[in-house]
Amino acid sequence: MKRVVFGYYGATLDAIGRGEKRWQKWRPSVSLCQHDDFLVDRFELLHDRRNTRAATALAEDVLQVSPETDVRLRVLDFRDPWDFEEVFAGLHQLARGYAFDQEREEYLVHITTGTHVMQICWFLLTESRHFPAKLIQTSPLRREPREGGDVAGTYRVIDLDLSRYDSLAKRFGEEREESLDFLKSGIKTRNAAFNQLIEGIERVALRSREPILLTGPTGAGKSQLAARIYQLRKSRGFIKGPLVEVNCATLRGDGAMSALFGHVKGAFTGAASDRKGLLRAADGGTLFLDEIGELGLDEQAMLLRAIEEKRFLPVGTDKEARSDFELIAGTNQDLAEAVAAGRFREDLLARIQLWSFELPGLAARREDIEPNLDYELSRASERLGTHVTLNSEARARFLEFAVSPSASWRGNFRDLNAAVLRMSTLAAAGRIDVAHVHDETERLARSWRRPRAPGDDPLALLGEVLTQAQRADLDPFDAVQLAEVVRVCRTASSLSDAGRQLFAVSRTKKKSSNDADRLRKYLARFGLRWEEVAARA
Repeated sequence: MKRVVFGYYGATLDAIGRGEKRWQKWRPSVSLCQHDDFLVDRFELLHDRRNTRAATALAEDVLQVSPETDVRLRVLDFRDPWDFEEVFAGLHQLARGYAFDQEREEYLVHITTGTHVMQICWFLLTESRHFPAKLIQTSPLRREPREGGDVAGTYRVIDLDLSRYDSLAKRFGEEREESLDFLKSGIKTRNAAFNQLIEGIERVALRSREPILLTGPTGAGKSQLAARIYQLRKSRGFIKGPLVEVNCATLRGDGAMSALFGHVKGAFTGAASDRKGLLRAADGGTLFLDEIGELGLDEQAMLLRAIEEKRFLPVGTDKEARSDFELIAGTNQDLAEAVAAGRFREDLLARIQLWSFELPGLAARREDIEPNLDYELSRASERLGTHVTLNSEARARFLEFAVSPSASWRGNFRDLNAAVLRMSTLAAAGRIDVAHVHDETERLARSWRRPRAPGDDPLALLGEVLTQAQRADLDPFDAVQLAEVVRVCRTASSLSDAGRQLFAVSRTKKKSSNDADRLRKYLARFGLRWEEVAARA
């Protein structure tokens, strides 16, 4: 297989006189062809038109040290060899027009000569495989050779396929594990679906600047995850500005527009001075809009423009303000339903849901309750200023209750956090015992048995057992029917009891019936199991 090298004539390093002394100096393009163990079959030598004579002379010197090398001169002019856009475009055009034959030839790119900008462009185009090559770097010996000595120096081939370098691959793997661990607050989560979700968020957080939409029930951890995404990006140097957080449910009436976009003095009664607004406060950083579905339609329209153009109008002025912020939005609503109901702009939803991640509730991650319990104990210890522990019996009793179907975890991680904090506060010397666990589990059970408000949406229960995508696939008839089934399951004492309630009429017309099996098969139609829906409300 022939070896082909691409390189650029170095006006400084390659051009060292025309006398015999030139053979006593290290010249990178010549030295590349002086190694007995490295034969260059073809040298594609690029040069500026103004250096044609010097490049031709260099080609003749290459032929003297390596008669086997076919040196081909190629003119590649740059008005400004330090202009990144121009240099990249020129080399990119060369790569696209070159007839690479990888079955018969191997390619290397010599990055020792040329401006630093050119070296960077060589690297990028080789890493992207526009040049299907490896990099080669030459360097002189540390000490200048004596007269008649070796001036070839050294060379090193660099393969940009990093998977070939075990130590680098291991380092990148460890770095990625650190990122995932950071997003999970150091909690060793066991739920496979959640871990996969976090992996997706990590990739997006470090590769995309587009808005991120976090959905899921109240208390699922959206705010904490948003803060972690911000901190991860900032630690990598992607952003330098602050994290600005706001719960959109607190923005009401005329004050909402002013709070988000700011106002000028005198814009309205009470506007005694200019107000910068949250968007400008987030310039260079991240804006987290929790419960974005609560924003009014006028604010949504202004926000859309601010996301797309980084410009908006503060209240009371026609002079535009600018803010270059990254957006993370959170909601526990089904925004597609809100669009259908006219409460949310379809164009804004399309803009913010490019990267949408649905966080599951705690009841859907029961295997993660134990590691989260340890995390909450650590937080309680820090908050109370004392080391809090659970004795083995108390721990077993709490976990038995926490992972059982009777634990609905309606408030998700807020319920768990509150439970641990209450037990920690009441525990003498920070030691939680069985009595504390008994009192707390009774308290939780009572709170979950409270009836829902009359105005609650009966379909809201579906959000606790189905993903947003699954709900979107349901016909309205099936959604209403399934919601009622879930409601009965939540109040029934067992699978058989739920079946008896749901099929109370039809079972009287049958000689024999298996209500439990009938209910189990019905739930299976929607990919559900009794254990997933039976947590009492």
